[in-house]
Amino acid sequence: MAHDTVHPAPAPATPARVLLPQILPALVVGVAASLLFVGVSALAGKLQNVLWQDLPDALGIGRYSVLWMIIMLTCTGVLVGLIVWKVPGHAGPDPATLGLGGAPPLAPAVLPGLLLATGLMLAGGPSLGPENPIIASNIALAYWLGRRFVPRLPGGLWIALAEAATIGALFGTPVAAALLLSEALAGQQAKGPLWDSVFAPLVAAGAGAITTTLVAHPTLDLGLPPLARPGWTDVLAAMVVAAAAAALGMVAVYAFPYVHGAFLRLRHPMVALPAGGLVLGLLAALGGHLTLFKGLDEVGDLAKDPDGWSAGQFLTMAVVKLAALLVAASCGFRGGRIFPSVFIGAAFGLFAHALVSAVPPALGVAAGVLGMLLAITRQGWVSLFTAAVLVASPAIIALLCIASLPAWLLVTGRPQMQLHEDGTPVR
Repeated sequence: MAHDTVHPAPAPATPARVLLPQILPALVVGVAASLLFVGVSALAGKLQNVLWQDLPDALGIGRYSVLWMIIMLTCTGVLVGLIVWKVPGHAGPDPATLGLGGAPPLAPAVLPGLLLATGLMLAGGPSLGPENPIIASNIALAYWLGRRFVPRLPGGLWIALAEAATIGALFGTPVAAALLLSEALAGQQAKGPLWDSVFAPLVAAGAGAITTTLVAHPTLDLGLPPLARPGWTDVLAAMVVAAAAAALGMVAVYAFPYVHGAFLRLRHPMVALPAGGLVLGLLAALGGHLTLFKGLDEVGDLAKDPDGWSAGQFLTMAVVKLAALLVAASCGFRGGRIFPSVFIGAAFGLFAHALVSAVPPALGVAAGVLGMLLAITRQGWVSLFTAAVLVASPAIIALLCIASLPAWLLVTGRPQMQLHEDGTPVR
């Protein structure tokens, strides 16, 4: 006897009267999150100019000489080590145990040390970006102030608003935040239409993105020659480059717990961070000054002249930057891994272009960034989005979707570049 299939009734949609009161808090969080990000970035940029231009010029030392790079990165390790050691809150938990989001909100007392350590890191040259500390700081502030002044809204909403707002501010568009939220919600039990769940966070992300755009005028487009109508060789090239970049990224992922463990055995931040800074200075001497800092400005320099370096030079920069990211993330510097991964992937993609001239620069860069981000972040939608907007070519999107498949097979189910408290990798 045949049985009728019984489908569960869909969860009811959220009434507008519930969503409307969330708009104003979302707008406030979006603007505030963007201003914190822009403010920290601007102050770090001014300090960077002092440390890497004014000071070496006054001392008569080359701005990016080997000696100056080693001195500056070691001194940055000393200063951040002092903050981690002495400032209340110790600049937050071990960054190796943190991902892009999802951690419990930090106590407000931790934030001054965390933001100070982040600003010094951004100015001093280690290969990390601002995303993780800024997201954590905005979540802590939104959660603490929101629960204090608007207690009727659930604490989880404040966390979602702050995370979405910061992602929107970082990328200058709410699309990245919407994709990240959709990916996070995909693994959760549905409580209604997806758009109801992302409505208020999307408002916050839009406010954060617009504020950043109006104040700082950011752009991710590298200005590379657009890709013409793709052919079969372009499909093959995108798949090979993305998979090879993912494989290269997984080398750092597998090495992460061992490198982190080596620095952990130094037992004190005033030993581990200066030692990490010294190693980063030596790596910069090997890879050149373009392998310093978070990497977004430097990847723009690469894109201005995609034929200006040899295949060996591009590969050297990609490998050195990956090693610098691994060391900086292991020794205790506070920062994120998305923006340095963009530089690594772009350099690897330009290596592919220099090695095989039939690979267009835009295709090489987009596929390289896609593969590297999939390995380092394990965020599929954000990886696709970031790779696509770097080259601003509609023809690239279909290629990237195809190229993501073999790259994802290489990374899924394997260790991530994040550790549990006991030092074992998250899977």
